[in-house]
Amino acid sequence: MQIESLKVFCDLAETESFTKAAQINSVTQSAVSQQISSLERQFKSLLIERSKKKFRLTREGQVLYDYSKQIIQTYDSLHSKLQEIKDIISGTIRVATIYSIGLHDLPPYIKRFLKEYPTVHVHVEYRRSNQVYEDVLGNVVDLGLVAYPAKDAKLDIVPLRKDPLVLICHPQHPFAKLKAVKLKSIAGQKFIGFEPDIPTRRALDKIFKDHGVDVRNVMEFDNIETVKRAVEIDAGISIVPQGTITQEIAKQTLAAVQIDDADFFRPLAVIYKKSKVLSPAMRQFIALLKEGGAKDSH
Repeated sequence: MQIESLKVFCDLAETESFTKAAQINSVTQSAVSQQISSLERQFKSLLIERSKKKFRLTREGQVLYDYSKQIIQTYDSLHSKLQEIKDIISGTIRVATIYSIGLHDLPPYIKRFLKEYPTVHVHVEYRRSNQVYEDVLGNVVDLGLVAYPAKDAKLDIVPLRKDPLVLICHPQHPFAKLKAVKLKSIAGQKFIGFEPDIPTRRALDKIFKDHGVDVRNVMEFDNIETVKRAVEIDAGISIVPQGTITQEIAKQTLAAVQIDDADFFRPLAVIYKKSKVLSPAMRQFIALLKEGGAKDSH
């Protein structure tokens, strides 16, 4: 029996999906089935109830899962400690990030990190916010990058920085001539927003409600790039992270206006599973992101 088989079994138990367990371990679904069958032969026990539509571990399967998690964590800790002693920073870091962070904040950090640690492979996936949490909790990725981090007993949250939010509009819009606007002045304006389940949308809805401001939501999108394109054709105004509009401001396809009567920012954070043993490479990567946040906040 190998550690890899126990890990595949744990990933299957946590994701309840042969497809996801195969994806996490870079093997085929057939290989996952074979490893589970091999464990069942070895322990002479049925580990998963296959007759029902819903995935369920047997009592023996639950016991194997509980002990296997301890074995894997101990093995990961051992591997991490040995790398630390030898001062080795290598391996793979799997990151899931929301679009706005992945497209605009992350690239310079990745570039710097890979220059310092060329033997580390950083694999980045762009996901919706809820999918980032699912991927982290399901062990599909090691680290998640999110805005407005949601507390969860199974997660550790590392705050990074506060990202300023600004109003954006078409360069010919009346607001474009102003340096700053009061939040009340956007009442009744056509507004391009994020979809209701996006954390930035929920935060903006709360701010509008607290200030008694009603906007006309004319379009809703699930990512920052589409929101910007809609504002560029003058379909409405929007409020977005300042760091996501650098290129558009330089090309003068958008105008940015400060909002001067509200604490407008969105907190960014790294999330990872509490049971995750962070490798030296992962710890260095988080440290670099935190360091950047400290610089940006000054």
